[in-house]
Amino acid sequence: MGTLSRIDQALSHAAEAKDVAGVVAMAATEKGELYQGAFGKRDLLKAPEMTLDTVFWIASMTKAITSVAAMQLVEQGRLALDAPLGKLLPELASPQVLEGFDAAGSPRLRAARRPITLRHLLTHTAGFTYDMWNAQVGRYMQHAGLPGIITCKNDALRTPLVFDPGDRWEYGINVDWVGKAVEAASGKSLDAYFSGHIFAPLGMNDTGFVLTPSQRSRLAAIHQRKPDGSLEPIPFEVPQEPEFFMGGGGLYGTGRDYLTLLQMLLHGGQFNGARLLREETVKLMGTNQIGELKAGVMKTAMPELSNDVDFFPGMELKWGLGFLINTQKLPTGRSAGSLAWAGLGNTYFWIDPTKRVAGVFLAHTLPFADARAVGLLAQFESGVYGALEGA
Repeated sequence: MGTLSRIDQALSHAAEAKDVAGVVAMAATEKGELYQGAFGKRDLLKAPEMTLDTVFWIASMTKAITSVAAMQLVEQGRLALDAPLGKLLPELASPQVLEGFDAAGSPRLRAARRPITLRHLLTHTAGFTYDMWNAQVGRYMQHAGLPGIITCKNDALRTPLVFDPGDRWEYGINVDWVGKAVEAASGKSLDAYFSGHIFAPLGMNDTGFVLTPSQRSRLAAIHQRKPDGSLEPIPFEVPQEPEFFMGGGGLYGTGRDYLTLLQMLLHGGQFNGARLLREETVKLMGTNQIGELKAGVMKTAMPELSNDVDFFPGMELKWGLGFLINTQKLPTGRSAGSLAWAGLGNTYFWIDPTKRVAGVFLAHTLPFADARAVGLLAQFESGVYGALEGA
């Protein structure tokens, strides 16, 4: 059996066993598409089969697209990586750091020691976090009556920092602020900017913040893992009339569209006849931007939404301008120095600049870092590298 048929077999078996409700997986080399497959159901309680044009909430895979937008504006001199962002975004002019809570339960805040820069935001070193991985911020949000980030309400961004900018890495709402910076520097809404400067040039016609009727008819349900391991579909939708377009996680799209974005990055910023970024910019985005700091490990504060996250235990991980970087080769075949990230509903991507291959894996399951979904991703990835070696 060929390696690509082995991928088909692994994915179809996982869908039949209900390890995932359904899955779409695709991979490409610099020469073109290497693999595509769709297995299982869009919704376990309804009839539609998973298809290659199924629409997923890509969640934090949005961050790579927002990072591309920001770096386009850096190239044009309309944004700067290391200038204080408070001049452009007054809400970031006087950041406060949460130091804990007093005996009465009130938050103790102090002024941050450094200004926040675009580089801090793109590398998750600004001090912002997410309540699902930081209970202190969750407590602050409750105290201040702030809504969660998925509401797409501006008040959701009014959380304090948990450390001084540049002091460490912690995953958070940073890239939502990058989206705000893109809007302020370009004079366009994030939706309009993405459409005009990323989606239209690349032909990504099936990606956006607001679902079209056609996309809604092809949308996969998100399934929640129950205590007994079974899956059930749950109601979920990103607000379709948001106060702000969530640059950190608001997009819906298809596997093929996202693979197109990855191919553009694999080709050094140029694809489908359009140049989106200079080659040196793409290289910069894919190199360690956090020095000696360590990235990638998150302890859950909301087990229903995410498991603890440590994809490569014992490996020191780094962060570029928008991407996680593995510093050692993975057992699947992924090279050291590859770029990756994911979305909350167990959607994943990687770009391997050394072996010139990229892949996307979409499985619409909660909680994040689900062991069965991650195991299936590893089987898919191993199959892709097996096919490369066979070729």
